[in-house]
Amino acid sequence: MATTHRFTINLHPQPEGGFTVLVPALPEVVTEGDTREEALSHAREAIEGILAIYAEEGRDIPEDVPTEIEHLTIAA
Repeated sequence: MATTHRFTINLHPQPEGGFTVLVPALPEVVTEGDTREEALSHAREAIEGILAIYAEEGRDIPEDVPTEIEHLTIAA
């Protein structure tokens, strides 16, 4: 039975539409989708692909990197 892993993902809405997805624990994962659902699906596929490469190379799977969000107001 496969071990499950949980990863924090960052969904970034794009001005032209769609979303870009980044995974802090897996910097190799950068993907996108036209809709939120498509972006999440592509993220899942990309994460699974990277984890398969890690397994082939005998690399440890990194722990999740939780993301904190803060807001700064800057006068410009």
